[in-house]
Amino acid sequence: MAARTRVSLRSLLRQHVRLSGVERRLLHDASTTSAATAVYPPLVPSLTAKSKSSLRHRYELRVAELRAAPGEEKLRLLTRVPRMKYAVLPQTEARSADRWYRYLTKTAYLPGLPEPYQDQDPPPPPGAGTLTPGGGGDGGADAAAASAAASPSASASASAPPPLPVVGEETLAEVRSLVSLALLQEQWYLQKRRPFLYRVQEHNVEPFLRNLVAGLTGCLAEHNPLLLLATRDLKPDVHFYWSRGQRIIPRGHRRGRVEPIRFQIDDKPHSQIRIPRQLPQFVPMESSYGLEVPEIKVSPDMMPLFKRQYQNHIFTGAKLADPARYGHTQFHVVQDRYHRDRLTKRGQADQVEVFLRAHGVCSLFCWTAAQAMYQGFWSRQDLTRPFVSQAVITDGQFFSFFCYQLNTLALSTEADVDNPRRNLLWGTESLRLYERVEDGRVVGLDDGVLRLLIQFLMNRPLDA
Repeated sequence: MAARTRVSLRSLLRQHVRLSGVERRLLHDASTTSAATAVYPPLVPSLTAKSKSSLRHRYELRVAELRAAPGEEKLRLLTRVPRMKYAVLPQTEARSADRWYRYLTKTAYLPGLPEPYQDQDPPPPPGAGTLTPGGGGDGGADAAAASAAASPSASASASAPPPLPVVGEETLAEVRSLVSLALLQEQWYLQKRRPFLYRVQEHNVEPFLRNLVAGLTGCLAEHNPLLLLATRDLKPDVHFYWSRGQRIIPRGHRRGRVEPIRFQIDDKPHSQIRIPRQLPQFVPMESSYGLEVPEIKVSPDMMPLFKRQYQNHIFTGAKLADPARYGHTQFHVVQDRYHRDRLTKRGQADQVEVFLRAHGVCSLFCWTAAQAMYQGFWSRQDLTRPFVSQAVITDGQFFSFFCYQLNTLALSTEADVDNPRRNLLWGTESLRLYERVEDGRVVGLDDGVLRLLIQFLMNRPLDA
């Protein structure tokens, strides 16, 4: 049996203090090593929970997936869920439709044409004194002069593109002869019978515009080599899908949830010209800061717009791999129900230009925004450069010219926070191309409208 020994309290305390110091040093070294090597997964909300943090986490994962996706896959992910959306019609008879469309697309309207077209000051043609009064040449010059002060390009003229080249009188005479022949072909030589109801534009105006666009592009190809590489589409389908604003779902199993308000434009222009290189910007992006865009608080049903549920589409008129991926100019024909004289008789003369402005905003935004989406931009990856397109809207006798510059795609509620950018639309009033056709000749052909047509097709990149 072992004998008990006495140990002094002083020795026990000395030994305990020495061991506790060693333990403290070992624990400190172990904690330092584990902190440097051990990696724990982050604490994230559940993907299936109904909490707000879970909803936010799923949204962030979707945004990250879209940012990393290539172009074609990104378009598929953005359009894969077809929910109820408002079908936006480019040609609508709703009153003040241009204000609605400017709000939905965040577009500021500037009367007249941008600076490259305002700098044109050609000498008057030899036959200018014989033109009948009421032509659109002087009106176009007045609209351009009136917009010079209101245009944001006045403060940024140093960075604006140089003016377009002015064609000579020989080219103008050739274009004048081409337009006269195209008009006489449809309204004099063919001696067409009276068309069916609501088929006048299809019977007379569309063939004239088709021959006019083909002749102009062929005539001006030697002055603008970019037209030799261009692609001309006849009656293409152009689509764009986006969201603007939010609403609370009033009924159903998703009642009470907040969802974005979705929109879809389905456009079908008469023809369009696509090019392999991008047109230069009209003004810098910063020039759009602070411009007025209408703010509409009521529901789009009050316009009225109507909801439908079908497949979402984003399409420029060509597939993603087409080399002519940028837009140049669209040509539109107004519908048969649009009559200037009838609107005037009903006391709605102010709606004549409203209809054309709404058409220009809707069609050009649809086409230009789809081009930007093809390049990989969307609402959460905003533009790094502006996109530019042009449009000509006509009923065969009156022509309206519009230019559009897309500066932002951040139109959703989450993306449009402290975003000073505005999309820009320039436009002219209606300009009369000619007075009438009689005895095998065109009376009152306006050279001012012909010059604008030429300048639109002469637009090209700076180094082209």
